[in-house]
Amino acid sequence: MLTRVVNRLEEGVISLLLVFTTLLVFAEVVLRFGFNTGFLWIQELTLHASAWMVLFGASYGIKVGAHIGVDAIVRALPTGARRWVSVLAACLCLVYCGLFIVGAWTYLDRMHMIGIDLEDLPIKQWLAHSILLIGFVLLSIRFLQLMWAFALGRASGFRLADEAAAAMKELARDDAREPGR
Repeated sequence: MLTRVVNRLEEGVISLLLVFTTLLVFAEVVLRFGFNTGFLWIQELTLHASAWMVLFGASYGIKVGAHIGVDAIVRALPTGARRWVSVLAACLCLVYCGLFIVGAWTYLDRMHMIGIDLEDLPIKQWLAHSILLIGFVLLSIRFLQLMWAFALGRASGFRLADEAAAAMKELARDDAREPGR
């Protein structure tokens, strides 16, 4: 139940950020090219909303297997070896996330002590940049979930998007619709 709520919350935040960013960019384009005016703060807000969307999206991408990767050698390994290579890869990803979490914590602590606002918005920098910490904590949680799945034998490797297989499936679907091309 809690997992479902967290997943819905994550999807909702990503969707809202996408809509919000799209509306901001649309408004800026209309103002700039339609009325030869604009607001400086829209660009900064768009930049930060995009950063929030990317880091939330990276975590979500791990959950749904939307990331691409080169795994030809790993797929050639036997299932047991593939699981342990995947555990090692997840551990390395956790180390990477850990480095970013420590760096983000240090950075945000210093920005909080300094207490400066963003350049064009009356929002504290540490608050706007807190997605660095939040995003990498979410990524760490996803990698821990993957490691747990590897340990229990529910998965033997990362779920990666297979663009070649998707393209071949789409081509086959098009051929089925138009057999006489």
